[in-house]
Amino acid sequence: QVRLVESGGGLVQAGGSLGLSCVASGSIFSINAMGWYRQAPGKLRELVARITSDDSTVYADSVKGRITISRDNAKNTVYLQMNSLKPEDTAVYYCNADVSTHQSPYYTQAYWGQGTQVTVSS
Repeated sequence: QVRLVESGGGLVQAGGSLGLSCVASGSIFSINAMGWYRQAPGKLRELVARITSDDSTVYADSVKGRITISRDNAKNTVYLQMNSLKPEDTAVYYCNADVSTHQSPYYTQAYWGQGTQVTVSS
């Protein structure tokens, strides 16, 4: 019913920048919080940044000052602008959204994208 599709991953040198996008589509009634998570090899998935429907944001300490999350509610899209990238930012980045559908407008469910690889070379 709901699909999240990420784009924008790739290979970048340390100190460089990269932007990610995630578009939500399907039978969407409303989207509450949207966010980005990442998972490096051998590690647990962790929060990178999250943004509510009224643009309140939360960032992991490790990315504060380097990464900015934003969203376009009209386009059901969330963005992640990553600057001053470090090798430790290398991971698969996943988009997440808390969505209620037209079929169940009073029930919110978390949806995930398929992930996009970000590799930062030293």
